[in-house]
Order: sequence, then structure tokens, then C-alpha cells
Amino acid sequence: MKQPSNVTRSRGDLPAPAADRAFDQLDAAAQRAHLDDVARRALARWNLPADSALRLLSLSENATYRVDAPTLEAPAALRVHRTGYHSRAGIETELAWMAALRAEAGIDTPQAIAGADGGFVQCVDTPALAESRFVDLFHFIPGAEPDENALAGPFEQLGRLTARLHAHAAHWQRPDFFERLVWDFDGCLGTRSHLGHWQQAPGLDAADRAVLEATAACIRERLAGYGTAPQRFGLIHADLRLANLLVDGDTTHIIDFDDCGLGWHLYDLATALSFIETRDDIDALVAAWLRGYREIGTLDATDEAEIPTFIMMRRMTLLGWVATHPSADMAIEQGESFARDTVMLAERYR
Repeated sequence: MKQPSNVTRSRGDLPAPAADRAFDQLDAAAQRAHLDDVARRALARWNLPADSALRLLSLSENATYRVDAPTLEAPAALRVHRTGYHSRAGIETELAWMAALRAEAGIDTPQAIAGADGGFVQCVDTPALAESRFVDLFHFIPGAEPDENALAGPFEQLGRLTARLHAHAAHWQRPDFFERLVWDFDGCLGTRSHLGHWQQAPGLDAADRAVLEATAACIRERLAGYGTAPQRFGLIHADLRLANLLVDGDTTHIIDFDDCGLGWHLYDLATALSFIETRDDIDALVAAWLRGYREIGTLDATDEAEIPTFIMMRRMTLLGWVATHPSADMAIEQGESFARDTVMLAERYR
């Protein structure tokens, strides 16, 4: 498979994680206290009062806080990044695309707020843990996660939004510092596996692993034949699961571009089905997404035939994430049944 151009990922300016992984050695309470402390110390980078109200909104890959301060006209969202995942250039690329989507495509994405020094990405050091973390601040986006009992409408709207994202990305003039992850087979299930290796997931026996190994080989072969032509592969959001959609009246906002990168357009559909692949109405949700997408974008029969491949690849990618994030709320909620259901889906796929 030909490697897409402009995907070099330099790690030269990544904040180095602690050599002895000091943060990972902390218990959950101490980790939370440390992240709270980093968020509190970061406030000064935006000239925000040290006693500003901070409320944790989500704790997964990154820690995201709501900030309320008398010097802000409205609430803001502060994101404390995990170490060793994105470089400064990578984060600045994410923020640049989000700004361009709003200015050029009319898509209301979260917009970054510059710090006192004019920079959108700040770095907070913690010498005691031999650690540095990037932090950024955004204007707050209103809304709530879609109702899981009424997803057909939101999925059709999401299809339209996704097509607009892809259309913009195809013509966007990328900045010179462009740098993002690549969600090809190796980035999902192969040697790079950005979210972790599925083989390490709990709840798998030898027979399960054999089924998943054969499934991965099938996925690799099919995607090699599918190819990376520009009408199929480009800059995508790469994490359009329900938690990253905010419904505000008749509007669905897309947030959390942390994983945006180069990948297949249909991977964005697969990510929209993250953790809900076993629902009885999955075919109806896919159909709703396709209706919305085709109002703006184009998908042919060859594309549609590979939808099960992308759903399966995303599911196994998430199995790798569960393996490497056992203490995350979503991983705990899924439990070992996630592995069993993944094997069931693999057998059905093959």
C-alpha cells in the first residue's frame, strides 16, 4: 500500500514522559491530583486567576476541565494533554484545521484561545515527575451527547457534517508545520497501533486470538486492495463517537479533534459506531449516516462494500485501547465482555 504523502511525524519536540514513568506509578487519586495541579498552574499562561473554578469534564486520554473565571465572558475548556502522544506541531496542526473549518466551511468547531504570550499551546513542567505536559484552552461549546435511544436523526446529520469535513480537508492548504497521526492499517492494528495492541486485551484465550489474527489478516488484505486514492483517504476526524458529539437544539457540534489525522474517509463512519457495534439497529444507523453523507459527498458501491471492514478494524483498534487503558471509565464499563463481543463480531465479519 502506498504511503500517503506529508505524514512525517517528528517526535523531536514531544514533551518527554518521565523516564521511570513516575506518573504511571501513582494511584488513581494521586494521578487525578497531579492533573488538577497541572491545570491549576496552567491558568497563569492565560492570565486567569489562580482561584478560577475548575471542574473536570472528562478524563480519558487527556483531562478536560471547565473553567469559570470573572475575567472570562463565558466558560472555557482547558485540555491537559497526555505525555508522549502529540508534538507541539501536531497539536498546532489540529488547532489550525479546527480554525479553518469554522472560517472556511462554516462548521462550528471549538476554537482555541491564545495565551498571554500569543501561543495557543502552552507547556507546564513538573520537575518532581520529570514530566512536561502541553495544555490548551478553548471557547466552551454548548450541548449534550445524543440520546442513545434516538440516534437515526443525529447519525444522518453526522453524515452530512462528516462529508463537509472531508470536502474541506481535500482542498485545505495545509500549514508548513502539518503533522498528524496516520490511521492506516499499521496505525490501527499493525506495528504502530496508536491506541495499543489488541493482543494484550484481557479476556482472550488462544482460540480467540487465532480468530482475531485471521481477521486482522483479512482486513489488511482487503484494505490493500481498496487503496488510498484521494477520494477515499485524506484528513479525517478519526474519533466521531457519541461522546464527541454535542447536540444543541437542531445543531450537532463535533468536538475533540485530538485524534484527527490521515486515514480512510469511511473510518470516520466506523468511529461513529465505537462501543455500540453490537446494537440491533446498527444497519439502520449506517443507512442514516450514508443518507446524510451522500447529500454532499460521494460514495460508490466499492466504498459501501468495505463498511464492514472499517467497522471491524475500528472495533479491534478499540480492543487495543481497552488493553492499554484498563483504569479508564469506558474500559471498566466494557469489561471482558468487550473482548468476547469483538470475537463474535470477527466471526460474523469473516
